[in-house]
Amino acid sequence: MSTQTVQLTTAQAIIRYLANQFIEIDGTEMRVCGGGFGIFGHGNVTCLGEALYGVQQELPLYRGQNEQSMGFAAAGYAKQWLRQRFMFCTASAGPGTSNLVTSAALAHANRLPLLLLCGDTFITRLPDPVLQQLEHFNNPTLGVNDAFKPVSRYWDRITHPAQVIQSLPAALATLLDPADCGPAFLGLPQDVQGWTYDYPETFFERRVHRIRRISPDIREVADAAALLKTAQRPLIIAGGGVQYSHAVTELTAFAENHQIPVVETIAGRANMLATHPLNAGPIGVTGSDSANNLAETADVILAVGTRLQDFTTGSWTAFSQDARFISLNAARHDAGKHLSAPVVGDAKLGLQALDAAMTGFKSPADWVQKAADERKTWDAYVAGNIACGNRPNSYAQAIGVVNGLCDKRDRVVTASGGLPAEVTANWRTLDIGTVDVEFGYSCMGYEIAGGWGARIAQSEREPDKDTIVFVGDGAYLMLNSDIYSSVLTAKKLIILVLDNGGFAVINKLQNNTGNESYNNLLADCPTVLEPFAVDFEAHAAAMGAHAETVSNPSELGEAFKRAKAADKTYVICMKVDAYDGWTAQGHAWWEVGTPHVSGSDKVRTAHEEWEATRSKQRRGV
Repeated sequence: MSTQTVQLTTAQAIIRYLANQFIEIDGTEMRVCGGGFGIFGHGNVTCLGEALYGVQQELPLYRGQNEQSMGFAAAGYAKQWLRQRFMFCTASAGPGTSNLVTSAALAHANRLPLLLLCGDTFITRLPDPVLQQLEHFNNPTLGVNDAFKPVSRYWDRITHPAQVIQSLPAALATLLDPADCGPAFLGLPQDVQGWTYDYPETFFERRVHRIRRISPDIREVADAAALLKTAQRPLIIAGGGVQYSHAVTELTAFAENHQIPVVETIAGRANMLATHPLNAGPIGVTGSDSANNLAETADVILAVGTRLQDFTTGSWTAFSQDARFISLNAARHDAGKHLSAPVVGDAKLGLQALDAAMTGFKSPADWVQKAADERKTWDAYVAGNIACGNRPNSYAQAIGVVNGLCDKRDRVVTASGGLPAEVTANWRTLDIGTVDVEFGYSCMGYEIAGGWGARIAQSEREPDKDTIVFVGDGAYLMLNSDIYSSVLTAKKLIILVLDNGGFAVINKLQNNTGNESYNNLLADCPTVLEPFAVDFEAHAAAMGAHAETVSNPSELGEAFKRAKAADKTYVICMKVDAYDGWTAQGHAWWEVGTPHVSGSDKVRTAHEEWEATRSKQRRGV
């Protein structure tokens, strides 16, 4: 082994290492890090900026407008690449870095790879206190960057240049681990970034990585197969992990071989085409009557690649008390939830092993027919729900128009408010892996930023397809600056801004729990003294996008055609009704905290009605 060394700064070593890490995808080797998003400040410009300047082709740096949105964009990029590639985010010390905490939480909740290279205070403490430093009187080691510990899968503060020899491979291993995937945070003190060390040349040798596939234990497979064979009404819940494992083919084959209906989680949308005869629809709080009716009577449920979030389980009221669960998951933590029979391992390998162990088993024909009948009824409801006519404009109508006109490989992105429920329920999947409904953290502002990141990734894979963003007026106003980013970088987005005059879905929840409308819709904010409608078209145009406003779904369809033909980001704005047009069917119970006492009869009645369903809630852990 070579003993040659090279003297580099800490920052130079980090960037040189990243530039030499590759991954094999479909027989092609490419850099595992697709580049980064950055806003420079005094905490990262002089050293990390200097290091990045020399690798502009290898690791392109996208200039951000907001650190939080940079993290969202990196998450959207990682999703589009099915967690096989990631982007880094770099921010200065102080508020630049603290703005990324929400992004890290989103990546953590969604199990997404995100590398954070953030400025930190001086290790020597000689110039303390410095600009943007938070001082803790009794603990000088504590700073803003410690806030990332609960939202990171890997956290380290580099206090000596030699530490990166250990920390960088450990961080990368976390980012590429199917079970432990999530944000990796490296705090980079401003002095240490520029300190030098004689690094071994071997540390920077080109290395090709592969995503690990863990074979499940044969005994766990045998136990799961034995349980599943007892089922008279089996059901598969397909989560986002199915796509991350590239197990869509195996999922479909398993379902077909054993004639088991499949329902999808929010993250698992687009695991199967809408037209597949065993696709029974989305499950849960934002699901479908077809999926939820099956879940209510299923006796054995195979959950694949899902963390069984409350919107999937209806806060654990969506299933029979006697139903038995099998959880196939790369993460032990998820595989053992709710007294599941665990199968810890890769979804692709696990489904193959289960398939071999289930030879000869098929669901009873009447159960399969019930699933088909339920889906047919749900499809008829959706067709009516998205239909345009003499009724107020709705999210569902806009979704139906776009669904009918888009290319089957276009990617759909949404995240917060009422749109995740409406897209999940009403979007009919045209091709595998084309839907990104961010509901792990349900983060307002992800929509446009995540769409930009997805579009960067999409342009590396399918540059002739579009990324389509559904965003409400509330999320738009919270974070919209990546319209400008998309124009600057020539990463075209089609953005549908659906304006219902405030935070309408929370207003709906407020009303459904007996409360009066208050502080959600602009019309119901007592501190709003001069209400006016935002000119979203003019605002988007001011950031360089093509933009227009339409009055109804018919005009929306024509505008969407123009957007498809456009050469840059295109924003279409349409008002929708805040009260009418919501998808009324398909909802499972959802636990929210309601007042146990109140001076309002409506609130007390709503509380009693809400609690009446709690008897269905499973008590497993």
